[in-house]
Amino acid sequence: MNPVKITETSLRDGHQSLIATRLTTEEILPILEKMDKVGYYSLEVWGGATFDACLRFLNEDPWERLRKIRKIVKNTKLQMLLRGQNLLGYKHYPDDVVEAFIKKSVENGIDIIRVFDALNDVRNLETSIKAIKKAGAHCQCAISYTTSKIHTIDYFVELSKKMESVGADSICIKDMAGILTPFSAYELVKRLKEAVDIPLELHTHSTSGIASMTYLKAVDAGIDIIDTAISPFGEGTSQPSTESMALTLKEGNRGPELNTDLLGEIADYFKPIKEKYRESGILNPKVMDVEPKTIKYQVPGGMLSNLLSQLKAQRAEDKYEDVLKEIPRVREDLGFPPLVTPLSQMVGTQAVFNILAGERYKMVPKEIKEYVRGLYGTSPAPISDEIKKKIIGDEEVITVRPADLLQPELENYKKEVGDLANSLEDVLSYALFPQVAKKFFENRLNPKTEDINEAKNSNEVKDNSEKVQYITVTM
Repeated sequence: MNPVKITETSLRDGHQSLIATRLTTEEILPILEKMDKVGYYSLEVWGGATFDACLRFLNEDPWERLRKIRKIVKNTKLQMLLRGQNLLGYKHYPDDVVEAFIKKSVENGIDIIRVFDALNDVRNLETSIKAIKKAGAHCQCAISYTTSKIHTIDYFVELSKKMESVGADSICIKDMAGILTPFSAYELVKRLKEAVDIPLELHTHSTSGIASMTYLKAVDAGIDIIDTAISPFGEGTSQPSTESMALTLKEGNRGPELNTDLLGEIADYFKPIKEKYRESGILNPKVMDVEPKTIKYQVPGGMLSNLLSQLKAQRAEDKYEDVLKEIPRVREDLGFPPLVTPLSQMVGTQAVFNILAGERYKMVPKEIKEYVRGLYGTSPAPISDEIKKKIIGDEEVITVRPADLLQPELENYKKEVGDLANSLEDVLSYALFPQVAKKFFENRLNPKTEDINEAKNSNEVKDNSEKVQYITVTM
């Protein structure tokens, strides 16, 4: 027997996907002792949008949250999501900042770091991989899954081999949009199991309505670990529910070894918390909808609602379908980047501009220009000279690893934040989110209750990986 292992995502991706990452440390801590006894492979508790949300909305120190969780969780590995050279922000950081952040993440309690690059450019993962291994943590490299004429199974097989060769301890198929179909999952997992000798994990979202079926076929194909979320924070744009998957798989020959009684108690604990966020309006009922168009347009669920919001702001809701049809065209023009942060926002915004302007690439965001110049890494497929000319004119395209162009910055960040920082962890918070962290540090010295309450009650969605935030648009 080879039981499937379960990574529980409710404390990171589950609440990020459904309630805009608003779970507080106070709401998390009381249930951890039971979660630690369930038999999970790991608890995903950090990274993604949790870091930003703690500082921006909850008036919490994300490092302190991690330390408090680690103090209670004794038996289960703690896991985080990291965007390679982007860390938890939206730009490339110098190697010295990446190395320090990873070292401190492990020192404060992280056991497994799932690291990915939006373009599957392994060069953007190299510094992270080395730092994770040096810190003694488990390095899980994630494939940003997508489909296109170049994103074939052979492409993902070669990518997984490359990840294994540079030090991955395991590989995750990260299906951020929920577009991996069941039979494709079976074939992909089969091929990857033949190609690499390290464990495979599958992460998907229930947005399109097929995730549970995808998991079943992946289990048949030999997947080692799957990501699920306890039912109050499962389904919708989150992962399939832990209890449902555990009960279903129990009838097969690879049932996970979980304490199902405890799962019920954990679900009961979170139900009133979810209801509180529903009543406050932070839980938007739309995130629980099934959206099969996700498969057709390969657009993550949160991105759909974000596009609609942008069009509403321009009083152009009638252009919604036109924008959806334009997204695959823009994506092809740009070399088929996977639609994951930050590329999902960038491609979506460019599609909106193309439709509203009535002329393709008449208006181009700064981020798209930087992408075409190679500042995010190498596009999966080459970008045509015609498209390059339209977007960046005769500007030079770089071919080196983007971070090679960056000078060390950690000492500068220390000087900038000055006495507001009490630790290297504080400096790293400032490096990632300067304005937000500075405000948090100032409030820590002189607390303003009204500011804290206002932030906690804010309905503004600030998301990272699978859901969507607005990008800065400058012509």
